[in-house]
Amino acid sequence: MRTSRTARAGQYLALLAYLVFLAFPFLWLISTAFKPPRELGSLHPTWIPENPTLANFRQAFDEQPLLDAALNSLIAALGAALIAVLLATPMAYVMARHRTRLARAATGWVVVSQAFPLVLVIIPLFLVLKNLRLIDSMPGLIMVYVVWALPFALWMLVGYVRAVPPELEEAAAVDGAGRLRTLVSVTAPLLAPGIVATAMFAFVTAWNEFFFALVLLKTPEKQTLPVVLTHFIGAEGVADLGPLAAAAFLATLPSLVVFALIQRRITGGMLAGAVKN
Repeated sequence: MRTSRTARAGQYLALLAYLVFLAFPFLWLISTAFKPPRELGSLHPTWIPENPTLANFRQAFDEQPLLDAALNSLIAALGAALIAVLLATPMAYVMARHRTRLARAATGWVVVSQAFPLVLVIIPLFLVLKNLRLIDSMPGLIMVYVVWALPFALWMLVGYVRAVPPELEEAAAVDGAGRLRTLVSVTAPLLAPGIVATAMFAFVTAWNEFFFALVLLKTPEKQTLPVVLTHFIGAEGVADLGPLAAAAFLATLPSLVVFALIQRRITGGMLAGAVKN
């Protein structure tokens, strides 16, 4: 009993340390965003700003087109998430229900493809988009985001499809439901948490992506928010720390809002009690 309590206490302490490790950069970012220039240059920085100010936020919006960049990021992220889910869902169902050698090979390729570095694929992607005349365009960027997010989205959805008991589909078939009716009325509602989680992954990945947007978008009016954030760093590498922290804080809010809105949906356990022995 003592060993069990000690082990559980150690687990909680490890979890707490991990949460502190994750929260530290974000909390320091918030603190920096509200500090005046005098406190930013202090040799003894404090967690809580002594004289909090919104000047950094005003300066950030005055110096860079943050709203336009955020709109570009939103269009790219929503488009990539929607297309990736629409493509990955039927593909994942086929791979999960028909476990052939080809399906296993495709699953292995999906996992291996995630190990490819961005530098390895950027040149072929650039040449393909150049031939399609999609360089410096939002459709071209969305296409790249879909290609990059699709393997992992497919891998996620395969696991969710396999968690849906095939007995439910067999029972619907016995009751006279066709294949399409079974997929729409039985399987799709049970896959809703997985589809939402996959869409969230694709959205957050595209929202935070920097490298592809930097290489493929040249027109300033089309640049996404992560690229615009680099404009707060001067030619000599000196960062305008206050406005940069304020803009970076605003850039993280959509991801936090997405997690907060769909957290219950992801962890709701919609399969609980679906099959009874």
